[in-house]
Amino acid sequence: MPVLPGAEPYHHEGGEVGVLLCHGFTGSPQSLRPWAEYLAARGLTVALPLLPGHGTRWEDMRLTGWQDWYAEVDRELRVLRERCAHVFVAGLSMGGALALRLAAKHGDAVAGVMVVNPANKVHGPAAHALPLLRHFVPTTKGITSDIAKEGVEEVGYGHVPLHAAHSLRNFLRLVDGELPQVTQPLLLLHSPRDHVVPPVDSERVLGRVSSTDVTEILLEQSHHVATLDHDADLVFAESHAFVTRLVTESDAARVKESDAESVQRSGSGSVERNGPGSLEQREGTATGG
Repeated sequence: MPVLPGAEPYHHEGGEVGVLLCHGFTGSPQSLRPWAEYLAARGLTVALPLLPGHGTRWEDMRLTGWQDWYAEVDRELRVLRERCAHVFVAGLSMGGALALRLAAKHGDAVAGVMVVNPANKVHGPAAHALPLLRHFVPTTKGITSDIAKEGVEEVGYGHVPLHAAHSLRNFLRLVDGELPQVTQPLLLLHSPRDHVVPPVDSERVLGRVSSTDVTEILLEQSHHVATLDHDADLVFAESHAFVTRLVTESDAARVKESDAESVQRSGSGSVERNGPGSLEQREGTATGG
């Protein structure tokens, strides 16, 4: 099926710092395209894939599940790791959950995590009926375009396939159990006036991850799709600052470690060149005396 206009995946070849962006459930890369372009314009390598079953028609999504969506971002992460020295994962809504699972599973291969209104649970009484209801009711109303900014629309589906919603529910329960495995620095931005993912989901994420470097930012002027809303510039700037800080700290630590190893090798070499001399001779060599 042809891809909806604006829903195309986006990739940019930049420097040795890479960012993988994951879009949300029934959405498309269009919701994160400005974020991707902002990072690309600052020299970063960026991957923004189109998840299977998304960006065409809702009937296609009925044939996919969380294993398909996660496999796509996992593959993209591995490609970035081959290309970049530092790789960050980021996402909106379900994309945030995908990013968190990538961090939990890939450990040190992920330098940091940035999530916007991350989903943690399918809420409401209908969620418990999904295992049975999905066999009798194909869809429910869509959840796209929860945006406070007038005149802005999200490219996505007007219907939610219940088979996919059931898979999403299972996925979020899985990710919730894996959150303690997330140890990387975390930037979490969320909207108090989100009509799709309630703030309690962000609170849950913050309370369960094992990260010690955590930054929480409220997006007061935006609804769910904050990357297209009034606070979009704040999301972009804070994420770039987050990446820049961590890369700078990592490079500085690497240089310091390299210098320490160099000094240690130099000191050891001096002792070996002098041979098994007296204690005074060895001390004199070490101090340059």
